[in-house]
Amino acid sequence: MKKFILITGASSGIGAAAARAFARRGENLILVARRGEMLEALKAEISAFAPQCEVALKICDLAAPQNVFALWNELKDYRLKALVNNAGFGDYGLAGEEDLQKLQRMISLNVTALTLLSHLFVRDYKREEATLVNISSAGGYSIVPRAVSYCASKFYVSALSEGLYHELAADENAKLRVKVLAPAATRTEFGARATGDANYDYDASFKRYHSAEQMAEFLLRLYDSEFCVGAVDRNSFEFTLEGPKFSFAGAKK
Repeated sequence: MKKFILITGASSGIGAAAARAFARRGENLILVARRGEMLEALKAEISAFAPQCEVALKICDLAAPQNVFALWNELKDYRLKALVNNAGFGDYGLAGEEDLQKLQRMISLNVTALTLLSHLFVRDYKREEATLVNISSAGGYSIVPRAVSYCASKFYVSALSEGLYHELAADENAKLRVKVLAPAATRTEFGARATGDANYDYDASFKRYHSAEQMAEFLLRLYDSEFCVGAVDRNSFEFTLEGPKFSFAGAKK
């Protein structure tokens, strides 16, 4: 039976770049996002350079929890070898000045949807050779000014992912691997959406940043490795593969 890699938030940015990178390896893909036209364009692009790859599209707004469960039910006819939980966005603003509706949607996507999909994947694939990659952030290990709520959501992603890693590592019957990717500044739609400025300028805001394509290559390095964390240092911008960063109370002494 064919196996697929499921990527959420695949219409642009790191998600789209990861889809292209996996397609170059000949992987079959299930791409999930809200924007159907962009998914169709990506599928056509992949079909042109990797015609051997099967690409299925799922147009879905994961910020609504009921849609997460509906999506998972639609996937019953597929077998997955990996899930890349990439869907998410940021929000910049001082404490007490953030748009609370935007904040609520961010938490629904960054935290709730990712949590549900992670647990559904672990439940159904725990005993199989499969990989869960959750996309966190450098802001999931250090707090960034004017992005406190966003960082908190990514601290959650990092903690959840590392926690699942530890629990599965302790289960001798579990074969599923859990990993977390922590990018620093990456030139995507992230800046424009986080600030609400359609003309957001990465060159003016950062001395250094990575492209989505570079982050996709880092993702593949993490995916291929035995490590749990793939992180970009916010100062040096070097990418390293590491073990879990947070302490785990259940660790053997």
